[in-house]
Amino acid sequence: LAESVRVVAMLCVLLLVMTHSLSLPLLAALGFIAATGTVAYNVAAPSLVPSIVPREAYAQANGRLELARSVAYSAGPALGGLLVGWIGAGWAYGCAAGLSALAAALLAGLCEPPRAAASQRHFLLELRDGTRFVLRDALLRPMLATAIFFNLGFFVLQAVYVPYAVHRLGLSASMVGVTLGAYGVGMVCGALAAPAIARRLAFGRVLIIGPSCGLLASFVMVATIVAPSFWLAMLSFFLLGAGPILWVVGSTTLRQAITPERMMGCVSALNSTATYGARPLGALLGAAISARWGMDACLVAAAAAFLVQALIIVMSPAARLADIPEGAAVAQ
Repeated sequence: LAESVRVVAMLCVLLLVMTHSLSLPLLAALGFIAATGTVAYNVAAPSLVPSIVPREAYAQANGRLELARSVAYSAGPALGGLLVGWIGAGWAYGCAAGLSALAAALLAGLCEPPRAAASQRHFLLELRDGTRFVLRDALLRPMLATAIFFNLGFFVLQAVYVPYAVHRLGLSASMVGVTLGAYGVGMVCGALAAPAIARRLAFGRVLIIGPSCGLLASFVMVATIVAPSFWLAMLSFFLLGAGPILWVVGSTTLRQAITPERMMGCVSALNSTATYGARPLGALLGAAISARWGMDACLVAAAAAFLVQALIIVMSPAARLADIPEGAAVAQ
């Protein structure tokens, strides 16, 4: 259903472009609809994995999903730009709709086991129950807080990076693009390395790699204040892509392992709401700090947020896990 919503939205854009009826408000509305489908998919996908793969394969399945997402995230913008140049923006939306339709067809072919009939459901009550479950769980609670502070720090940095790179680091537009592209390269490298790392390290150690890489990346970016460097900026974004992919795979696997099936959708929705909600807040905070104290202060503020998220997970019981737990953690 989520992919079908995206297909309909993009086909509407194509139709409006072909009839010369597209306006900015209509494009914004259709973008909102397509984004709603994306969010619904991101909530549903982690809930679906436990029902179609055995417990011992959760990490492998999540790793493959993240590898596919990383490749798409890295290659998608470049391919989109090429399509716009070759066939125009309208038909590029048509190609995107075709790919989403293919994805919907593949999803429809999945053999999901039948679920028990659910009683009457209420969205707000389920969200409340999911929130209580997460906040009372000694493993899920610090993971949620870690994700929130990571996204705050990342989007504080993103809010000022381009003007900072141009005016303080002296980078050209193409060089800025290369540094940002290192993020996608890091995501792919992290996803490729995830299986080997998971085999060699305790599960808790794998969990702390992502937040630690985020912290190191923020320190590298702060170092450009005193030592402006294209290479340091590129290294920072590479680390921001590589490490957190391991976090996404590990944290998703842990949520799936310790969350009851009936709560999985609620917990995934809460995680998405909190992390996505932190992003505009981080961007707004970055703009406010930059306006009041300058771009350098933004980089320091981002590093502070990354420090908080790293401390939260390192000091949590999750960091001491030797393997994926069999059941829910003891509430504290």
